[in-house]
Amino acid sequence: MKEFLVHPNPKDPRLTNRVPGIDHEGKAVETSVVVERALTLFLNDQEIVTMMTIGDYPDYLAVGYLLNQNMLRLDDAVTAIDYDEDLEVVVVRTERRTNYEEKLKKRTRTSGCAQGTAFGDLMEKFDEIELPKDAVLKTSWLYALMKKINTRPSLYLEAGAIHGCVLCEEDRPLIYMEDVGRHNAVDKIAGYMFRHDIGPEHKMFYTTGRLTSEMVLKTVQMGIPILMSRSGFTAWGVELARRADLTLIGRARGKRFIALAGEHRIQYDADPGQVAEEPRHIQRKASLADDAA
Repeated sequence: MKEFLVHPNPKDPRLTNRVPGIDHEGKAVETSVVVERALTLFLNDQEIVTMMTIGDYPDYLAVGYLLNQNMLRLDDAVTAIDYDEDLEVVVVRTERRTNYEEKLKKRTRTSGCAQGTAFGDLMEKFDEIELPKDAVLKTSWLYALMKKINTRPSLYLEAGAIHGCVLCEEDRPLIYMEDVGRHNAVDKIAGYMFRHDIGPEHKMFYTTGRLTSEMVLKTVQMGIPILMSRSGFTAWGVELARRADLTLIGRARGKRFIALAGEHRIQYDADPGQVAEEPRHIQRKASLADDAA
């Protein structure tokens, strides 16, 4: 599978606005800011949720959200996805009749940005999922991925205040999605995988954001055994990763990284001394984006 089947387009005029302001010296500046839009999701005739999103790939976002909330099954037949940009509504239609009225009454939000995620829904199958123990992460793949992803033009580097997630295989970034909430970026990838029949086998997941409980839960839910980030960890995220035997790698920048769970999958086949540090302009832009996101 070739690299970057889907990737960010920071030049898309729908996704950012140029806004004037002043800097720390009182000088006039103009900067890019990410555009947020409301999107209301229906499953058949039932309203499920209204989320804030940048508005690209509403079909993948809708399907991925339903999958990761256990409202859509992997064997479901999706008969249509209708999106009305003016009404800011997306409707997913299935052959199976659905009714989640009771499920929607009890919702505990996680710490995800923007809309958040229903924690109880993600925990329903968590302990039943077995991640493949024979999956492997070579450090040479990790270093190659960091360079390819962190130097790719993106809204993350252009404007900040956004999260990026990437589905990877070996040293190849496959699907790169961004959104104002990390859960949205994950859901877009889950939806893309479902619609294009891409399985989790031999896959890895990368995020620009924190390794929270939500990120761990969703990665496990998708059946992906390795989760990586350039950012840090939360205690609950680490606890859940160890409980699921998910390989959890954070603070991955240049030649450095820290693994706090699932270390048995890591194969040290590269000499860190031969790996270049991140260019300073990437470090600076990513640091500002991390703070804003």
